[in-house]
Amino acid sequence: MSIQKEIELSLTRRHFFSRSATGIGIAALSTLLQGAETRERNPKTGGLKDLPHFAAKAKRVIFLHQSGGPSQLDMFDYKPKLKAMFGTELPGSVRMGQRITGMTSGQSSLPVAPSLFKFEQYGKNGTWASELIPHTAKIIDDLCIVKTMNTDAINHDPAITFIHSGSQQPGRPSLGSWVSYGLGSENQNMPAFVVLISLSNTPINDQPLFSRLWGAGFLPSNYQGIRFRSGSDAVLYLQDPDGISRQTRRAMLDGLEQLNKLRYKDYGDPEIETRVAQYEMAYRMQASVPDLMDLSKEPESTFKLYGEDARKPGTYAANCLLARRLAERDVRFIQLYHRGWDQHNELPSHIRMQCRGTDQASAALVTDLKRRGLLDDTLVIWGGEFGRTVYCQGRLTETNYGRDHHPRNFVWWMAGGGMKPGTVMGETDDFSYNTVSDPVHVHDMQATILHCLGIEHTKLTYKFQGRYFRLTDIHGNLVKQLLA
Repeated sequence: MSIQKEIELSLTRRHFFSRSATGIGIAALSTLLQGAETRERNPKTGGLKDLPHFAAKAKRVIFLHQSGGPSQLDMFDYKPKLKAMFGTELPGSVRMGQRITGMTSGQSSLPVAPSLFKFEQYGKNGTWASELIPHTAKIIDDLCIVKTMNTDAINHDPAITFIHSGSQQPGRPSLGSWVSYGLGSENQNMPAFVVLISLSNTPINDQPLFSRLWGAGFLPSNYQGIRFRSGSDAVLYLQDPDGISRQTRRAMLDGLEQLNKLRYKDYGDPEIETRVAQYEMAYRMQASVPDLMDLSKEPESTFKLYGEDARKPGTYAANCLLARRLAERDVRFIQLYHRGWDQHNELPSHIRMQCRGTDQASAALVTDLKRRGLLDDTLVIWGGEFGRTVYCQGRLTETNYGRDHHPRNFVWWMAGGGMKPGTVMGETDDFSYNTVSDPVHVHDMQATILHCLGIEHTKLTYKFQGRYFRLTDIHGNLVKQLLA
């Protein structure tokens, strides 16, 4: 094939429009390019040069997302009056015609299902916690608990998308990507945004976790989360194939960089520069990731703290331990996903399994960070995409019940990173169905998380398709009561 013919075939629509004499193409191209990255960046971190906007309390975030919706009624939101109402119909004055899912809308009744689990008071403030979470109860004074989180979504996919991107519709950048874009990384040998996924501790493992949940959306793709897997290859295709030396790999990358520079000069596509940066990051990770994943130097006291499951790659406990090791290496945003909380049926038995697999490790992470002096500048977040209903889904018995999705109020807890320890915010009604005081919307919490990182949420924006977008869209208020 002739060189001229190859050039003609490689022409893009962008080149066609840019070379068009009609002017229509230029106008269209101008519209398409309005979201191009033009802001000046910090050469040390790669973040925006004007960030942080003010002194940050947190340098990094560890988000322990409990996928499926943990039941606030059975863990944190103690409602003793419900025992006398076992099996009675949820009053219409409580529901007030609020939307419920199609899974229970066809039931002939909505019977009240009190929690089977015992609650006790813990800590200086006498905070209520159930027998399901004894390890979390022991660190209750280190936690900031919000009982009145609320969301706009009632089903899993829009709800979890909303939690992590600020929109129920796919396509927006994730929280971790916004943080990576704004603040960059203090460790050039590791990604700024790392994702870890653990399987359920119950037979329930049916809620999918799409990669778009940690995707960069319309931001440049180098800000997306990098998933670390259990097993010999923590990052797929990271290691060189047999016969390729470090020197050979280095020479290959240098050659690719030169070719990509020529390509960028011709096309001006920012994704070309992103590709070069990712090649270089992968090269550095070849040395840093094996050291991260090697737990052989951890003392026995570590596994006693996190539990024996921490020795098993891919478990929630192992991922919590890896989260601490990532925090030590100044990874900016560490996202854990743990599936199995969607307990529509058999809730008492399944939630016991889930808590046995997560409670100790969650508390251990907070304790471990505190012992190492990392908790003050690490924000740890625990919570799901919504809560569960007070009424039973399916058949109610003395020993068994299920709960449907409930977006009106659910529980999150935070620790460290500028949050006020020992705080319990918000009150719900006697049915844990409606918020009585201090509601905290998802956008409010997102604004508060960014604030802890030194970011004013209304100023972290990106221009795309002619509009300035932000994580909190046009909403969100800082929740000052949560801040230390």
